[in-house]
Amino acid sequence: MTAATDGDQQDSGRDPGAPLPPLPGHSSRGRLERVLRRGEFAVTAEMDPPDSADADEVYQRAAVFDGWVDAINATDGAGANCHMSSVAICALLTRVGYAPVFQISCRDHNRIAIQGNVLGAAAMGVGNILCLTGDGVEVGDQPQAKPVFDLDGISLLETIRIMRDEKRFLSGRKIASPPEVFLGAAINPFAPPVDYRPLRLAKKIAAGAQFVQSQYCFDLPMLRDYMKRAVDQGLHEECFILIGVGPLASARAARWIREHVPGVHIPEAVIDRLAGAQDQIREGRDLCIELIQQIREVEGVAGIHVMAYRRERLAVEIIEKSAVLGGRRPWKRQQAGQA
Repeated sequence: MTAATDGDQQDSGRDPGAPLPPLPGHSSRGRLERVLRRGEFAVTAEMDPPDSADADEVYQRAAVFDGWVDAINATDGAGANCHMSSVAICALLTRVGYAPVFQISCRDHNRIAIQGNVLGAAAMGVGNILCLTGDGVEVGDQPQAKPVFDLDGISLLETIRIMRDEKRFLSGRKIASPPEVFLGAAINPFAPPVDYRPLRLAKKIAAGAQFVQSQYCFDLPMLRDYMKRAVDQGLHEECFILIGVGPLASARAARWIREHVPGVHIPEAVIDRLAGAQDQIREGRDLCIELIQQIREVEGVAGIHVMAYRRERLAVEIIEKSAVLGGRRPWKRQQAGQA
């Protein structure tokens, strides 16, 4: 990665273009892996990509998270809708010192394109990759598009792990300088069959996942049950588990999400709480803060992943009010001497 590293390292005067030194036992040079391996409770967030070719829009959206998150996810055609590409956003963010998570959706890329993009992203300093199968094109705004799905999330993990650890492409050709990356995957503890979900996590770990980020959590008892199973199997010792959270804008929005977004489970009690509030936006924010504080105490959870579509400032407010960072201050762009 480029630029300054975590707040405990006094390197604000170093060259922002110089790579961070690798640490023993780390597969990347990125700050997210450093934070997690130190045992800190990590905070990541999702940045909405612009419908634009203007790099300044990327910088403006990312700046909202300055000093509040350990890494910023750049989505890859989320919801099967077209935006600025994830690899381009990550390249822009690394240029000024942010720690991005490069999301790759198998829906839009075959194995040739994926392997080339991984090498290119790593060459530009991207240290984190999240491997996704991807939503079907029928849910997006261009359903006439032809889906690829040459790989799925698990085979994508295996592909990048082979590139990194065995220094070769899937064809067998050697890679001169392999990508130094921290590999991630998505999990959904709340989708049926729930008993199968820890087994699915174990498969992703076996394929190469070093960290995972979950779908939205609105049901704490379900999360506790999932994490107990994961802990009983020792999966939390093999992989860092980050739980997805986000604010609900209203009871109506919660019902729509429950009915239309695959894998999101929202209990009726949550919807009733929102419906009974005078200010539903504020109630949704408070509910998210409470969930974060409770998730923080669940055994085996290594961090949270905050998702607030087109409401980045609200995401930061939630992180601040939850006090989940415990006084720790993640990297901020000004620390690298940037404007």
